[in-house]
Amino acid sequence: MGHKIGGCGVTWDHVNGTAVADAGGIPEIACDESGSDGENLTGGNTDVFAHASVLLSADSAAGQVQEIRNRIRSPAEEYKANHLLREKHRAVLEWLLSASGPLYGHAHVHLVEKSFFVVDRAADLLLGDPGAAVSLFRHGRRTFTGAEWRRFLEAANQLLWVRHDGEPDAPVEHFFRTVGELRQRYPGTAAADILARLAEERSRALAYRAGIQDGPFVLTPVLNPLLPSILHTADHWSAGGRPVRLAHDRQNMLTPERIAWIEGAARVRGIRLAGFRLVVSRLDPRVQLADFLAGIARRIASDELNGRGDPALTALLRPYTGAAAVWGDERSWARLGPTTESGGRSARLDSPVRITGRCLPLPFFRPGAGP
Repeated sequence: MGHKIGGCGVTWDHVNGTAVADAGGIPEIACDESGSDGENLTGGNTDVFAHASVLLSADSAAGQVQEIRNRIRSPAEEYKANHLLREKHRAVLEWLLSASGPLYGHAHVHLVEKSFFVVDRAADLLLGDPGAAVSLFRHGRRTFTGAEWRRFLEAANQLLWVRHDGEPDAPVEHFFRTVGELRQRYPGTAAADILARLAEERSRALAYRAGIQDGPFVLTPVLNPLLPSILHTADHWSAGGRPVRLAHDRQNMLTPERIAWIEGAARVRGIRLAGFRLVVSRLDPRVQLADFLAGIARRIASDELNGRGDPALTALLRPYTGAAAVWGDERSWARLGPTTESGGRSARLDSPVRITGRCLPLPFFRPGAGP
């Protein structure tokens, strides 16, 4: 399959993961993710999604993977982030992330706080207002009880989830019933004011569910953070207008149709994505390093989000986190977010804590539709 992207002719085989470019000198970024629960963002196993990327040569990456094996000395055939996260290997983990380690200045992590992602997507669908998502997330957690807030998040998750085995409109009815009950329970609050706006958009919710039912295939599920994370990653590495390629670990989500969507969406947004291919992680040491970093970042960020962060590890992760993270919790982001001390790669936040970038819009497309 051949494509013309950003002025560079690129040919690749999406299935076998082979690629040939007719323009030299374009860097290839190796990528992997951690914390993927599909669209089940409120009932899955993780509360953070991390998409990591590494820019190293294959030879250099192979040497670093071997160095990690030499330091850990585990008989496991394939190493994972959990090997590095064990307390007995703390020194290896600190070395890997440190300024003298192999990843510093050559890697990036895009973080997504899943609960905020759900609120952001619901506000985008029903209101088209990113500010409403930030306000609802902040005020909702402070106003409602923990159980009530979880109930709202679960209702929003069900509303947006593509797969639903019951009555087509059941998620709509459940969501708006939850919104109505919370409005009545907390009248006059800032959270109730935003819920009142949501309550007026039942027709949009019904149209959304009808669109899902009418089509056999949803190309870009709005609740799956992988596709927008890949676009953020490509945007980060192509800053300044340089073209880049991405090599990504194989993922069931990354079908040929969705890869084509990524290419088209990048082109529309002015992201210089010159190629995208799938590789087998165990055969590519660069992707193995991205896999390590994604798992490590997810664990450190999740610990910080839940108030059990390790200050030393959080500080070590900070140079890798991107300011475009989709994150709603102010306290944890004050510790995780990039600053000028992060090697000068990102400006200090405008205030000690703030919500960073929301996710890129992902309208629903079916095969044959443009981005």
